[in-house]
Amino acid sequence: MKFIKSIPVYLLAIIYLVFGLNYFLHFIPAPPIPGTAGTFAGILFSTKFLLVVKLLEVSLSLLLFVPRTRALALVLIAPITINIMLFELLIAHQPGIGIFMMILNVVGLFQHKEKYLGMVKPIQFTQSFN
Repeated sequence: MKFIKSIPVYLLAIIYLVFGLNYFLHFIPAPPIPGTAGTFAGILFSTKFLLVVKLLEVSLSLLLFVPRTRALALVLIAPITINIMLFELLIAHQPGIGIFMMILNVVGLFQHKEKYLGMVKPIQFTQSFN
């Protein structure tokens, strides 16, 4: 049962690992991206920004496979997931895997919500200032 609960996180990890490694190994051919989306992607590629993002994707995807580091990896990979989804919706105008990745990320975050409560709890002071 515990494995079934982890399937969304494993799927997210596999997606990030495959597409992150594809940047370095080129085993999935990528067609040219037309229009503004292609210009944007070209800028990301030429400035080495995409290199940094892909290194983060590969390293964080490996952390997603380890139960002890999964909660941290889900929080750290969430901004990348949001950017992928926003790129597809706002620049490429072709919703794709980004929405699916966002759903997987939210499900994973929700499954580990007890680990994030410390980030959102209000601070309670125990000392009085009289």
